[in-house]
Amino acid sequence: MPASATNSLRVAVLADSDTRWKWGALTAHRLAPKDADIRLDGFLLRGRATPTARQLQEVGVRPDSLREVTGLEFLRAMKEDTSENAYDVIVLSLVGGGVQAILHGLRRAWDGRTKRPVVVTGYVGVVYEKLADGLLLRHGADLVLANSRQDADRFRAVYEGVGADASSVTEVALPFLGGKAYAGSDGPYTVVFAVQPSVPDNRRDRMYLLNRLVQHARRHPDRQVLLKLRSRPGEHTTHIEELPYQKLTEKLPGGLPANFRLAYGNMGEVLDTTDLLVTISSTAALESLHRRIPTVVLTDLGIRETLGNHHFVGSGCLASWDQLDAGYEPTPDPEWVARQGVMVGGTSRTESGGGSYATAFDAARTRIAKLVAAPELPPLAPYYTPVTAPGYLPGILARHHLGPDGAPLPGAPAEDRQAGPVRQIVRRAARGAYRHGVQRVAPVIRRMGEL
Repeated sequence: MPASATNSLRVAVLADSDTRWKWGALTAHRLAPKDADIRLDGFLLRGRATPTARQLQEVGVRPDSLREVTGLEFLRAMKEDTSENAYDVIVLSLVGGGVQAILHGLRRAWDGRTKRPVVVTGYVGVVYEKLADGLLLRHGADLVLANSRQDADRFRAVYEGVGADASSVTEVALPFLGGKAYAGSDGPYTVVFAVQPSVPDNRRDRMYLLNRLVQHARRHPDRQVLLKLRSRPGEHTTHIEELPYQKLTEKLPGGLPANFRLAYGNMGEVLDTTDLLVTISSTAALESLHRRIPTVVLTDLGIRETLGNHHFVGSGCLASWDQLDAGYEPTPDPEWVARQGVMVGGTSRTESGGGSYATAFDAARTRIAKLVAAPELPPLAPYYTPVTAPGYLPGILARHHLGPDGAPLPGAPAEDRQAGPVRQIVRRAARGAYRHGVQRVAPVIRRMGEL
């Protein structure tokens, strides 16, 4: 008897970084029927950003099983998963190219099967760049989740504009919103600057932001000022971070003021004691707005697409450090907030008439329940094929050792043996060497090239 028939749901989540694991695992729980018993099996795609144990623990989701795999290993596992307890749902929480490769690989692996798992994908946060590229690489999943009404409209427009089926687009919300609504703090006023690994991408701008944060702490000795970091040195997240802020703090003249500290850990726990959230364009801004915490998106470096803060035009949250130093607190625009799927105080003020955060995933749950219960499902049908994108798709698939038909390429690495202790040590050493090259060697070479 399939898992769904016993009021349980068996879900596999494939993720390639800590932030995508967080999105995928929490999404899996949100998609399960409220009274269902969910079994969650995690698969971490082996690569430069494979999460560490600390990063996984920080997310706060404990899967029933967890293992590190290559793309081919995952595809093999899904092909061999034909028992009566086969997966009901597969959540692909990957970069766009990875989603596209796995979709083609699954289509090939499930060739001839009438009953297969439901495939779900989406974005981990704000979509502010490569909209068409990223969306078309995700096309072919049964559900492409949109985190807001605005995103859902944009996603459908892209698919319909190229003649692709847009029925997969399903409006939900960010799965990690929550926490108590802000009502003032009992302790010292706390300012949190939530950094991003890849924005800004140069030392000058990062040092500028760090100096302004430290200056704010010195100007307001009665405040606690936190630098909220995404990862510790040597760890990687979704984006490569060549210039970690914790390293830059070591170069500040005069050291750090007593009311300034570095903060790690779960963003939700940090927001519990936050009175003002400051960022360039992080998804943390939406988490903060959801809880009614005063939120600022900085304009010091301009309002630019490369920074992502252009996404917040019209939000009422744009401001500079000069304004913050003078005591300015923003007032978010209710209509803009509602369009982003942020449900202030637990209630969404959308144009469709509202609804609570608890019901944000109801439409997706209903669609998944119908697909899981269906006696058969059609083969996955991505928009990109050797016919529609003959000069683009083969390269994407080849990076994952797949041919144009989704089959493993001849000579692809053998994936049928479990890595032993020595092999695991070699992998960790290689990953560490890569990260050292990214964070230490590459910036030096880049500076030498600019001489």
